[in-house]
Amino acid sequence: MLATSVVFSQEESTFTDYKDVKSNKGKLFVYWGWNRSNYSRSDIKFKGNDYNFTLKDVKARDKPKPFGVYYFKPDEVTIPQTNFRVGYFFHENYNVAIGVDHMKYVMRNNQTVKINGSINTGGDFDGVYNGDNIVLTEDFLTFEHTDGLNYVNVEVSRFDNLDNWLKFPIKNIDINLTEGVGVGLLYPKTNTKLLGKERYDEFHVSGYGMSVHAGLNITFFKHFFIQSNIKYGYINMSDIRTTDSKNDSAEQHFTFFESMYVFGAKFNLMK
Repeated sequence: MLATSVVFSQEESTFTDYKDVKSNKGKLFVYWGWNRSNYSRSDIKFKGNDYNFTLKDVKARDKPKPFGVYYFKPDEVTIPQTNFRVGYFFHENYNVAIGVDHMKYVMRNNQTVKINGSINTGGDFDGVYNGDNIVLTEDFLTFEHTDGLNYVNVEVSRFDNLDNWLKFPIKNIDINLTEGVGVGLLYPKTNTKLLGKERYDEFHVSGYGMSVHAGLNITFFKHFFIQSNIKYGYINMSDIRTTDSKNDSAEQHFTFFESMYVFGAKFNLMK
């Protein structure tokens, strides 16, 4: 018994706690940053009074902007692809947060895809299609969620300090791992030019999304942090406004992969 007590006493005396931030529970946090996104191919169905057709395996890309002053100007912050989130640590290792992933989605013009369905607008593209090839010229269609593909979501995340595992002894710097799940609504402002019709240019709740994410967080002086996240998700938009007429709409679903780089702060909500 005496020998065992001595061994335990020595082990406890040599243990080093590298963590600077002693508690997360009860803290509020907020962050802001930017993202890049990739999208899977998707089928897009367009329907209206005089057309009903589906484009198969349509490719799309994001729309990054070169770094500039508009990244920080309040009236131009939606020009780049951005991320905003505010959250609360309800447990030492868990938080809940609400935010917006402001991504941008642009259908690639001049790609050749298969088309099924019919068009009867009195224009050059009238016809009945059954797996035919069509080139997506700008005269036929432009299709963008560029202001933007707004994924408004709630996330629950786990947060773990890695300093002891990494034996990271630098004072006032903490390394943390975070991962979690999210669910939310899609609130895009879709810019569509379809068969010469007048476009609709307002925000509209178009569907839902769900996602999983993981990231690395580095906290400085207990309150300030930078964070890099990767996120994989599924988006289903069954009610996309495409023209000024409420009878015209589109629907699509696809997966996305997002990488983001943010900076933020966390602080005690109450002393």
